[in-house]
Amino acid sequence: MKSGFIAILGRPNVGKSSLLNAIIGTKIAIVTPKPQTTRRRITGILTQDDTQLVFTDTPGVFKSKNVLGDYMMKEVKTASEETDIILLVFDATDGLTNADKELIEKYQDAATVIAAINKTDIAKPDQVLPMIDELRHYEHISEIVPISALKGKNIDVLIDVLKKYIKDDVFFYPKDQVTDQSLRERVSELIREKAMFYLQQEIPHGVAVDIERYEDGDIIEIDALIICEKDNHKGIIIGSKGSTLKKIGSKAREELEFVLGKKVFLTLYVKVIKDWRKRKNILYDLGYYG
Repeated sequence: MKSGFIAILGRPNVGKSSLLNAIIGTKIAIVTPKPQTTRRRITGILTQDDTQLVFTDTPGVFKSKNVLGDYMMKEVKTASEETDIILLVFDATDGLTNADKELIEKYQDAATVIAAINKTDIAKPDQVLPMIDELRHYEHISEIVPISALKGKNIDVLIDVLKKYIKDDVFFYPKDQVTDQSLRERVSELIREKAMFYLQQEIPHGVAVDIERYEDGDIIEIDALIICEKDNHKGIIIGSKGSTLKKIGSKAREELEFVLGKKVFLTLYVKVIKDWRKRKNILYDLGYYG
């Protein structure tokens, strides 16, 4: 019996959440094309025979501009300190950027660092091979694995590599558990994911979702509050004659019914809380602190 903790780190939009979902084999982290979708640490648990790998998906590393950003970077720091393996994820289509290099050097004293080069399904060979060569120059990187989280390419190879470096001799979670997220957290995140898909520019980054009511019966009834920062943002979220809010609600309900295995009655409301990302008391209420 072996187990270990792995922190998934990298720049925004390199595919960390997609990788976690591919490894676990089910969707536990929301995914959008927009940077900074992930705001808090998300635990994914993979148990295979006598091995348990506990992954922590983290927000993309960026320079914070508000209290929410401070919290997100604190989540990255905590995850990197409470782990056995640092799994650095890179985007093959970008090459090795200066931000990537800063991240590599930051963890040069970590016990074990594994590099995963993601998006090889859309990268050209002349993009991937130079990255591998460049990463080989960093002596503290134990292994380099080219992958595609979207296509599932080499995910099994990456899992086998990670298994080589874990040492704990106990399981930390039941064998059938795949995440430590509460049901309300998963519901809230799925609704936020759909909102991020339908909203543009700065608006999705200023959106949060709070579950005000969750009643489980033959039909699951959910009341959710979409929080934004400005009055004009509220109008955009609602849309003409409620069209945008209806789209968000319809897509969220479809996925919630699939995840929960029941009919869902979902009601969405929109509320303005000015500058909520800068207000620690509001962040506490939304579960980002504490």
